[in-house]
Amino acid sequence: MFALCKVEKLDDFKYCIFYPHAERIPFWFFELQDSLVRSKVQLAYFMENDRLGEIGGGEIHDSIFQHIISKENLFAAWREFQNGKMGKQDVLEFSEHFEKHLLQLHADLANGRYRHGSYIRFLIHDPKRRSIAKASVRDRVLHHAICRIITPSFDKAFVFDTYSSRKTKGVHRAIERLATLAKGLSRNNTRTVWMLKCDIRKFFESVGHERLLELCAKRIHDDRVMALLRNILASFEANPKKSIPLGNLTSQLFANIYLDRLDQYVKRELRVKNYLRYTDDFLLLSRDRKELEDILPLIRDFLLRDLDLDLHPTKVSFRKWHQGVDFLGYVHFPHHRVLRTKTKKRMIRKLRFRKEDFEAGDIDEDGLRQTVASYLGVLSHSRNRGLAKQIRRDFLPGRHSTMKLI
Repeated sequence: MFALCKVEKLDDFKYCIFYPHAERIPFWFFELQDSLVRSKVQLAYFMENDRLGEIGGGEIHDSIFQHIISKENLFAAWREFQNGKMGKQDVLEFSEHFEKHLLQLHADLANGRYRHGSYIRFLIHDPKRRSIAKASVRDRVLHHAICRIITPSFDKAFVFDTYSSRKTKGVHRAIERLATLAKGLSRNNTRTVWMLKCDIRKFFESVGHERLLELCAKRIHDDRVMALLRNILASFEANPKKSIPLGNLTSQLFANIYLDRLDQYVKRELRVKNYLRYTDDFLLLSRDRKELEDILPLIRDFLLRDLDLDLHPTKVSFRKWHQGVDFLGYVHFPHHRVLRTKTKKRMIRKLRFRKEDFEAGDIDEDGLRQTVASYLGVLSHSRNRGLAKQIRRDFLPGRHSTMKLI
């Protein structure tokens, strides 16, 4: 029997309030809990829309604001948000009185007093220099609460071959899909396949707020939700009326909403069958290089005209598949893929830092083993068996490190 929780009644809904110092709880228990909460919120939403006769086209209508700010959804968003973050000081502090914080957040939203807070900014090198903006825990929980409710409506309208920040998608699904498209186009490696790789220049800094809100409003017909999204966007401006922060969960959804216009243009108007995108990186495949050369200026013109974006001048390339194509951290070939050199260097550097933390007593053996296992998982998708063997030897606890920086 677990000493887990107490059950409180919130708006005629029984909800378990969990404590950070409870004994270990099976993960499936939380998955079941969140599933029940999400189902209740979605069911209430559809019943309300059905009653009003407003359902249709996957659009988000009046009353969805109430589902976003509901106590059930906020508590479920907190449960979702804190997973894997309880080692962070700000998350630990919030968790000590999370019921109070969440109920206050609900009250501020319901009364129209909510205003998004400021950000803590810092730089990372992963491998290139990036500026990350970190919102408060309170604001980030709200980001999760918003995305839990509105994402499904947008997601169903996205093209199949966009892979960033979508359930059942991700990096490894994208690279598997790339191999499938290339193999089919090459007719089992009997034809030459050309790949046009593109990257959007300073994408997150260039997203226009008004244009993004226009795209959101096509599916969200609730003025209070739109005002909430405007509040979040106004909280961060690297350029006047532009930019979304890399650290926000909402930014991942905003990126897909904004670039869905590009996806639809490439797939529906240019009729490109072999195309995939991950955030601001995308690939087009063809057996004819001339076809890709003709398409490139059309895409560039569309981005400038419709979305006020531009392609990165040094990150547009034409490559044959058998020459190797660098995409999403791997170099892809017809019969295998390998980690690109920068990714290897970054991996070894981070493993060294983690082992130093372990030797200094800052993390335990399980923490180090989990880090090693996560990187071995990355390597399992590529032909890097020698590197995997070396990582096991040099970074698992109790082994002598001889690894050199690649």
